[in-house]
Amino acid sequence: MSNSTSSNPSTLLPLELVDKCIGSRIWVIMKGEKEIVGTLTGFDDYVNMVLEDVVEYENTVDGKRVTKLDTILLNGN
Repeated sequence: MSNSTSSNPSTLLPLELVDKCIGSRIWVIMKGEKEIVGTLTGFDDYVNMVLEDVVEYENTVDGKRVTKLDTILLNGN
């Protein structure tokens, strides 16, 4: 029986999982009232991410604000 991390997603290391998501649409829940959906095009060891075709959702006192952006650099801090 092989013990390969590539066949069992639950045993992937965090950076391996992020790497498998390159080219996919991801949904990031931020601290506070903000959520970001976009296509992951790259990341580094600090999980700073480059996302394209981004939609940012923010809950405000006036309701939900939706902002569309071409490309963002999301700080992984």
